Amino acid sequence: MATITRIQPSALVRASGGPRYVVALAVDALGTGLLRPFLLLYGVTVLRLSAPVTGTAMTVGIVAGLVCMPAVGRWLDRGSRSTVVAASMLVRVLGVALLLAAPEGHVWLFATASLFLGIGNQAWPAAHAALVATVAHGRERDTALAGARALRNAALGVGALLATVCMAGGTTALRALAAVTALSYLAAAALTWSVHVHAQLAEPAPAKDRDDAPAPRMLALLVANVIYVFCLNVPEIALPLVLVTQLHASPVWPATVFVANTALVVTLQVPVTVLMSRFSRRTVLALSGVVLAASYLGFLAATSLGHSWATPAVAAVSVLCTIGEIIYAGSATALVTALVPAPVLGRALARFQLSTGFGLAVSPAVITTLAPHGPAALWGSLAAATLLSASAVATEKDQATRLSGCRPRERAGL
Repeated sequence: MATITRIQPSALVRASGGPRYVVALAVDALGTGLLRPFLLLYGVTVLRLSAPVTGTAMTVGIVAGLVCMPAVGRWLDRGSRSTVVAASMLVRVLGVALLLAAPEGHVWLFATASLFLGIGNQAWPAAHAALVATVAHGRERDTALAGARALRNAALGVGALLATVCMAGGTTALRALAAVTALSYLAAAALTWSVHVHAQLAEPAPAKDRDDAPAPRMLALLVANVIYVFCLNVPEIALPLVLVTQLHASPVWPATVFVANTALVVTLQVPVTVLMSRFSRRTVLALSGVVLAASYLGFLAATSLGHSWATPAVAAVSVLCTIGEIIYAGSATALVTALVPAPVLGRALARFQLSTGFGLAVSPAVITTLAPHGPAALWGSLAAATLLSASAVATEKDQATRLSGCRPRERAGL
């Protein structure tokens, strides 16, 4: 068992890519927080599109972003780091510009804008993880990834709060929010570009080995991750659906749960990740599945209580679900970066983001389909699937490094 990693704030900033890159992360997340929760409203109220058309265009954008991930992975494996991160921000500038240029009723411009926003949103996580893996190693890298997530959630929350305050201004305010978002993305891209991080990769492996890696040993992890990421949509979709439509609670309750979730992630992501560094990453990831499954069973028990007790009980159990989410987020990407040799890190992170994006895309449909069949169908199914995924993660054997010129796999920390 390893000892707990301790990292000073200055070292955390350095491991995260340096001060300019940390500022870029905050500015980028602030811009996303300004627009992302209100993109649907922009299509409906500013462009006068129907809600189904707007939602379909946004979904197509997410799916198209996933389709682009293999190309992003290959780009990263040529050594590009800050360039790819900056590109993921610049492509969103183009998306917002198309939003501003779209006249009322023009669905194709909105769909194209959603496409570029989707590409940027899907490409960013893999590119960011690759950049951090280039400038930091071992548990310092894991803590830097956790710190970036905490910072991003804080900035997203501030952006969403500012956007909510501005909503009273109607159409003019929404257009102004879009313009500020574009400027935020542009500033973040410029800061990121100035960092100039490029991976100095060793002599590449034979083509056959590069094409085969990192499969097949990551298959179980990728499949399990599709189930794990359902936890990210529990506070946004499952709990509001249960609290408002089934328990007939005030809308204040799901809003409170969401705010509490954000606050806990911001304050606990780094400390919990550091605390878990005494265990192997694979063990921690499996543990997160157990915690999440326990929270789902807790939701099942809470909804069976009397009406006056069910709502506060669900809110209380949501804290356990958030803890599971924090443990998952602090170990999943960290495990991928530790498992995979440097020459194929980009493609491995791209595949991991594909599994994440796919899980986020299908989870709303799965949750809304299961919920009408009762709490047992929803929470029981999620608990069983998550426990099965945790078991698959725990029992998967790590593949020996087969590529020449690979960095150490940090076997003790896997």
